[in-house]
Amino acid sequence: MIEYRIEEDSVGMRLDKYLRKRLANMPTSHLFKMIRVKKVRVNGKRAQPEQLLVAGDVIAIRGDEQQLLGPAQGGERLPPPPPPVDPSELVILLEDDWMMAVDKPSGMAVHTGSGITGGTLVDYVRAYLGPKAVRNDFTASPAHRLDRETSGVILVAKRRPAMVHFTEVFTEGLARKRYITLVKGKMPKDSGVIELPLSEHQQTAESKARRGVNMQEALTRWKVIRQSSEAALLSCSIETGRTHQIRRHLAAVGHPVAGDRKYGDFAFNRDVRARWGLKRLFLHAERIEFPHPQHGGKVTVEARLPPELKDTLKRAALEPS
Repeated sequence: MIEYRIEEDSVGMRLDKYLRKRLANMPTSHLFKMIRVKKVRVNGKRAQPEQLLVAGDVIAIRGDEQQLLGPAQGGERLPPPPPPVDPSELVILLEDDWMMAVDKPSGMAVHTGSGITGGTLVDYVRAYLGPKAVRNDFTASPAHRLDRETSGVILVAKRRPAMVHFTEVFTEGLARKRYITLVKGKMPKDSGVIELPLSEHQQTAESKARRGVNMQEALTRWKVIRQSSEAALLSCSIETGRTHQIRRHLAAVGHPVAGDRKYGDFAFNRDVRARWGLKRLFLHAERIEFPHPQHGGKVTVEARLPPELKDTLKRAALEPS
């Protein structure tokens, strides 16, 4: 028999997910069968795959330990090692035992994915933390997203309860995020709201064929910081977290973000690159306010505008006063 006692960092995890991590070499179908035939018990009682674990729970698994755990490698193909990165390059804005806030540079992907080469934010964070990146059965991970070409502050959970907390914070809209962006043209007024539904970015072709395009509510607030006849420097906040929301919203109202190669004005981008030296997307996550995962008190973290964006504003005569 094997027994596991649930520590704080595993609180809120589903039993089946916890067991898949602990018994990584066991086929999932066999694991569920063991639960079904009562070979897995929690606190001496019959277990359910979907039940959420709490601190102090004791999971007992009947069977031979060596057979349950399997060989060290399980005969499975190991994932490739992460690319070598220099953790000293990571700009840390805030760190404690529960979380980190990092200033992500433009061009760095948050996670690995198709077409992603080079070190990701995940690689840098885990290289920086070293052995401390893994706590019990949880590995330090970003708590939300930033587009690859967007720079600025991003939060990282170092413990499972912190990730559970941040998931709730972002789902319930309890975090306040402010972005700085440069857009094409003269804004019609000093501030405004864009409330325009956006199509679900990750919807599959099968889903679209079955039920049509899924539209999601989206709201972006903007305010002019500096304005010229050619471009405007804006402060933006979002009340929904749709993929590429700020970029898609501003493009939809005729004021695309400078340097945006996906939704932007290509002629404007070429002109801005030639005259103002802008070689990247001008979108920066400048500030975030959120309740701390340990004590719930309000925390504010800011990331300064990168030098290359400051240079662009100087050449465009749009530097904030």
